[in-house]
Amino acid sequence: MWFKKNRSVIAVSFFSLFLYSVLFFARSFDDNRTASWQDVFTVANPLIVFSILVICIPAAWLLSRLTLMERYPSFFLFSSSFAMAASFWSEPEIIVDASRYFAQAKHLELYGAGFFLREWGRAIAAWTDLPVVPFFYGLIFKVFGESRLYIQIFTTLLFSLSSVLTYWIGKKLWDADTGFYAGLLLLGIPYLYSQVPLMLVDVPAMFFLLLAILSFLTALEKGKALRILLSSAAITLAFYSKYSMWMMLSVLLVLALTCRDSFPELKTSVYLRRVFAILSIAAFLIGTVFVYKFDSMSEQISLLLSYQKPGLRKWGESFVSTFFFQIHPLITLAAGYSVYAACKKRDVRYLGVFWLVALVFLFQIRRIRYIMMVFPMLALMASYGLQRLRQKEIIRFIALSVVAFTFAVGVFAYLPFLQKNSASNLMNAGRHLDLLDVTGAEVFTVSSENSFVNPAVAVPILDLFTKTQIRYNYIGEKPYSAEDLSRSPFRFSWEYKNPKYYTVTKKTNQGRSAVVVISDETGMKLPMEIKQKIAGFGKNVSFVTTDNIYEYQPVVTVYLNAAKDAWQKR
Repeated sequence: MWFKKNRSVIAVSFFSLFLYSVLFFARSFDDNRTASWQDVFTVANPLIVFSILVICIPAAWLLSRLTLMERYPSFFLFSSSFAMAASFWSEPEIIVDASRYFAQAKHLELYGAGFFLREWGRAIAAWTDLPVVPFFYGLIFKVFGESRLYIQIFTTLLFSLSSVLTYWIGKKLWDADTGFYAGLLLLGIPYLYSQVPLMLVDVPAMFFLLLAILSFLTALEKGKALRILLSSAAITLAFYSKYSMWMMLSVLLVLALTCRDSFPELKTSVYLRRVFAILSIAAFLIGTVFVYKFDSMSEQISLLLSYQKPGLRKWGESFVSTFFFQIHPLITLAAGYSVYAACKKRDVRYLGVFWLVALVFLFQIRRIRYIMMVFPMLALMASYGLQRLRQKEIIRFIALSVVAFTFAVGVFAYLPFLQKNSASNLMNAGRHLDLLDVTGAEVFTVSSENSFVNPAVAVPILDLFTKTQIRYNYIGEKPYSAEDLSRSPFRFSWEYKNPKYYTVTKKTNQGRSAVVVISDETGMKLPMEIKQKIAGFGKNVSFVTTDNIYEYQPVVTVYLNAAKDAWQKR
């Protein structure tokens, strides 16, 4: 009798287990560059993940029997997303781009917000980054102290708020159920959890886009001067968070055209005035910043067009990888079905959500990090599709089973893999330095003829993981020709500029000290200069975790002087 009554539940449960098996055996199709299934399961045990999934699916069913989460939707989405993302805080900085954002943020911490705003793009090397997210990171360092934990709390807060904002946008466009399950389905994207703890700009950019969208819709509805100003400010923050955001903000125009009928009480003239006021003020704010930083930003745009845009064709990942492995397949399938459902209903408002996902396919954007900000819109599409089911209990169980699947795969497959890659050497070396009774550390980097990445960019990442004061004198030797470097995916690393705070230090010349050598392979022959520096130092410990996945494999060796005054004598 129970089986007859719960046939849909049993079907969804077995489908989830079947889906995991299919993805595991088809994992060779996943070409994601950060955490592909074929790489992840070289470390993770697939049977353990399957066993956890067998436990999580019934737990999701039990939770789906409760209506508590729908009575307090914002709190449930925020707390559950924060808890899930926080479980990844032990992940190392797996992407070397974090080096740039840390260096920019540290300039603000040490020299103030005025220096940052004035020197960003000049004394502060900006590559193709925009200033908003590093500015917030710098403020966190300035107010709370230079700790990665504070950055992780901040990015996790923005991720959790993104889930809540997705709910509010869906509620405003359609209804509370569509919004709530969209916010829940956003938690069903395993790749997102690998990015939340990192000191990058992608998760904050996703939040700023959602904030711009929601504030835009709210300002159109309410129309008060303060709301219009706040909406324009939110659009400006989003605009200067990431260059790929510029195209994505076109969604505001689509929403302005498609949401007119959502506010029937407004006269068309009033509605258009509000649209014009929001976009005009935003354009003024954006233009003011652009004029102030015209030289820096024009160089960046030139670099994007000549280097990064062509490079996307070489560094991309397949849509199969992105939409079936890194995103739960049910989200993709439900989103696909929603297109048919919206066309059948002739729902014009759906175009505002569909627009961003359509841009990904229209422009063939095949790098998942560049489309993360689109994921909430995909979740809204999927939730819209699920609403076509008649039984609310089944919708709730499907959404929770997607989250349960992601939790099992994320925590028991992705996380062990990420913790055991070579990037952990910098994290472990930084933490080890904090355990030593030293007043400072002098860092040397050694590159081989086969170096893909300039090891100099590892210094800021090491700095992120330690409170020990670092001294580093960069010698800009490039093992490749200018032509080869112009095509390298790690070109930015060879254009590294040593921040002056690594050459001007107060404590590294006093007391007991350490020398840290960062190279990109074990057993490298050290240059004579470094040999002379470590003369009289004993090798304290080496961090030599390697993997066969990432091109850059930092190896870190810490040397500790035996005598207290050894530093001065040298």
